[in-house]
Amino acid sequence: MSRVRAAYWDPEGTRYGLPTFWWGGAPAAYATRRQLRARGLRPGGQPIAAQILWRGVGGTRAAYLYRLDLARPKRTASPAQRRAISAALRARRTCPACGQVRPYYIPRSLGECLTCHDGRPGR
Repeated sequence: MSRVRAAYWDPEGTRYGLPTFWWGGAPAAYATRRQLRARGLRPGGQPIAAQILWRGVGGTRAAYLYRLDLARPKRTASPAQRRAISAALRARRTCPACGQVRPYYIPRSLGECLTCHDGRPGR
């Protein structure tokens, strides 16, 4: 075991307070939030169970791990929530000046679509 790996090897949690593993050295019973999301799961209110530490830009980096056996299925949005999200995203693409729905989000710094801002007539 290299010195870097040995520095981050603490499966009992005596040195770091949490069970700690090196990059790629965590047991299969743990997963990060992204790994849980890829499996269709979420932490479900459980506390952080372990961590991965590695040397990165700016010092030591950490990734927190959750237990797979305590993870819950991801919640899905209801049809009403999906409609509300769709309406909100459409409102972000609607120009308040000309009222047209653009294929891009209206820049908040301009407050209107690029066509209206440039002073050219609409499409």
